[in-house]
Amino acid sequence: MKLHELKPNDGARQARKRVGRGTSSGTGKTAGKGTKGQLARQGGKTRLGFEGGQMPLFRRMPKRGFKNINRKDFAILNVEELNRFDEGTEVTPALLVETGLIKNEKDGIKLLGNGKLDKKLTVKVNKASEAAKGAVEAAGGSLEVI
Repeated sequence: MKLHELKPNDGARQARKRVGRGTSSGTGKTAGKGTKGQLARQGGKTRLGFEGGQMPLFRRMPKRGFKNINRKDFAILNVEELNRFDEGTEVTPALLVETGLIKNEKDGIKLLGNGKLDKKLTVKVNKASEAAKGAVEAAGGSLEVI
């Protein structure tokens, strides 16, 4: 096959429909819009969710509470889960994902103080509770908020 022999597949390229160009064109007179009614008018489309004047579904449904669009969702990690690492390891978010302790990092990792830590570790997380900070330091390690 040569460059000048290339052509599109049958039906891959279709000429655009030229509406309102005389009765013999097949789409003349009313230009494929039928006769009268809202959809035949200029600008006669309705907005999303409009139900012809009936109370729309999204307005009929009850709404409760407040949704904060700026909410940050943290992946949760407990102190006791860090016991699987060797003494003196630097625990970073990348290491936690790699070892499978956390599947999805989300907007960051928060360390909670549930359980007891037996090893001296350097922990780097995005957030930590006071109890978690105390548990890491009690085991002789250090906690760094990144």
